Amino acid sequence: MLVKQVSVFLENKLGRLAEVSRILGENNIDIKALSIADTTEYGILRIIVNNPEQTVEILKNNGFSVKTNNVIAVSVPDRPGGLFETLECLHRNNIGIEYMYAFIGNIEKGKAMVILRVEEYNKAVELLQKAGIEIIDSAKIYSL
Repeated sequence: MLVKQVSVFLENKLGRLAEVSRILGENNIDIKALSIADTTEYGILRIIVNNPEQTVEILKNNGFSVKTNNVIAVSVPDRPGGLFETLECLHRNNIGIEYMYAFIGNIEKGKAMVILRVEEYNKAVELLQKAGIEIIDSAKIYSL
């Protein structure tokens, strides 16, 4: 159930994001999902990749500040209100969402995938599973 997300801290300067993309491409690292949050001075690039451990090593060796953390990948019905079921389950059980973003592409026909960073990871996974919400295994994520 555990999906490793790589967070890269970037100075807000021209070309920095392109440099990360170039380095990953040259090392055959495939970005599966991404999110960028920024302030006036820096940005945080959050990525799900096919090989998180190698990604961290490569980026650190190229002078980037990098860390990993756990996120949950959930499959949601690709229809109006499909995301609500997942979010309502977490809300009903007082689990806060720190952030979320969408996965690039579909996991299967009629389904979308969302990446969630929550306050209580283990409790959230247990509650989502009990509610019948599909949690996507990390091996499947990395191999897509």
